[in-house]
Amino acid sequence: MKVFKFFEYAYLVVAVFFAFEAYRIWEESQGRAYIFIGFVAVAIFMFFFKRRFRKKMEQNNQD
Repeated sequence: MKVFKFFEYAYLVVAVFFAFEAYRIWEESQGRAYIFIGFVAVAIFMFFFKRRFRKKMEQNNQD
């Protein structure tokens, strides 16, 4: 189960990276920055989705 937890937090790391990239290129190309902001939203969604799925699996294994 540690592997699943690792990948959960990897999504947060990816979200931080994309947020930094969006901030960095905001002045150059706002259209491209919006794409990175979209990736941030998807990565955060995936973090919560994977977390909920892992907790559901742990609960099923306990029963």
